[in-house]
Amino acid sequence: MILLYIVLILIAIGALKITLIAIFFNREIREAQAKDPAAKSALEIILLYQGLHALVAYRLAHALYKMKLFFLARLISQVSRHFSGIEIHPGATIGKGLFIDHGMGVVIGETTIIGDNVLLYQGVTLGGTGLVKGKRHPTIGNNVVIGGGAKVLGNITVGDNSYIGANAVVIKDVPPNSTVVGVPGRITKQEGKKIDVSLDHIHILDPIMQSIEELQQRIKKLEEKR
Repeated sequence: MILLYIVLILIAIGALKITLIAIFFNREIREAQAKDPAAKSALEIILLYQGLHALVAYRLAHALYKMKLFFLARLISQVSRHFSGIEIHPGATIGKGLFIDHGMGVVIGETTIIGDNVLLYQGVTLGGTGLVKGKRHPTIGNNVVIGGGAKVLGNITVGDNSYIGANAVVIKDVPPNSTVVGVPGRITKQEGKKIDVSLDHIHILDPIMQSIEELQQRIKKLEEKR
C-alpha cells in the first residue's frame, strides 16, 4: 500500500512538472513546433527535446546566478550539460522563444545576450576571445538563425533577422537582415528582407560563389567578342 502511495505521488509530481513546463515555456514549445517538422506534439517536446530541458535548467540556474549563488548555479548548468550535451552558462541572458534543435555540442558563454525567437542548431558556439573581463561574448538579435557548427566569437553583434550559415566563423559585427557564410564569415545582404521562415538552408546566398559566377560571365562575354 505504501508503495502504491509512493508511485501515485511520483506520478502526481511528474504531471505537475509537465504542466508547469507547458505553462511557463509555452512560447518555446510553440517555436519548436513551428521550426521542427519532426515535432509531433507538445508532450513529445516537453519529455524528449534536450534543447528544452537545457533551457529549463538554465532558467533555474540563471535565477540562482542573479542571487549570487554562483556555485549552485554552475552545478545545475553542469548537470544539465551532462544529460543534454548543451552547455549554457547561467550568467548568459536569453530572451523568449529560443529553440535549440538537436543541440548536442552547443555552447553559450557567460556574457552572451540572445534576443527573442532565435534558432540554434547542433554544434553552435557563442564564445569569447582572450582573457578580457566584462562583455566578451556575442549579442544575438531577434529572429536570428545560426546553422550547425557555426562559431560566433567575441563581443560582437549579430543584427535582427540574420542567418549564420553552417560552420561559418563570425568574428565581426553582422548588420540586420544579412546572411553570413564561410571562414572567416563573409556577409551578403538578402535584399534587406527577413530570412525565409521556411529555413531552406540549401539555397543560402554565398558571396564568393556569386563573385566567381560574375567573373565567369565576364570571361565568357570577353571570349565571345574575340
